[in-house]
Amino acid sequence: MTDPLNVDDEMLERFREYLKLLVHSQLDSLLARQVDASDIVQQTMLNATANATQFQGRSEAEFLSWLQQILANNLIDARRYYGRAKRDVARSRSLDKPIFESFHRVDVLAQSCSTPSQHAVKSEQLLRLPAALSALSDTQREAVVLHHLQGLKLAETAKRMGKSESAVCGLLHRGLKRLHEILGD
Repeated sequence: MTDPLNVDDEMLERFREYLKLLVHSQLDSLLARQVDASDIVQQTMLNATANATQFQGRSEAEFLSWLQQILANNLIDARRYYGRAKRDVARSRSLDKPIFESFHRVDVLAQSCSTPSQHAVKSEQLLRLPAALSALSDTQREAVVLHHLQGLKLAETAKRMGKSESAVCGLLHRGLKRLHEILGD
């Protein structure tokens, strides 16, 4: 039986940009005006450092899952804090479901896998995804984030970007092609 994975600052830093990407996939325009993605990531890092002794996992995948749960809790707290309004039972909904759906979309964008070696490649790709996204043009990155990470339909993405659907299709096609070039098939 292996010992629990040692959580240290270096390990946390490896996941910083990935966590920031996950936050960006969740920040709608209203929340983005009130909170910065870096603040939520920093709070997640602080929580992970403070609670490192509670982590009992033995793999990076378990560590990443643990970090995602901390991040999800911080996103939920931010939504609750900045979304305070008179309580309306009709508006009640699960806050964590859309967060984890978005996390799943990020994972799918980095590709799925079935063997241990494929899991290792996937983990590496997840960590490389934020840098690959930053290599895209601003409009390509925005289209990919809105459509694939936030899960907006093509029409919604086009409306949010102020572009035609065909223009957004082109941006998505070129952006995904470039991501595949950078990350490798």
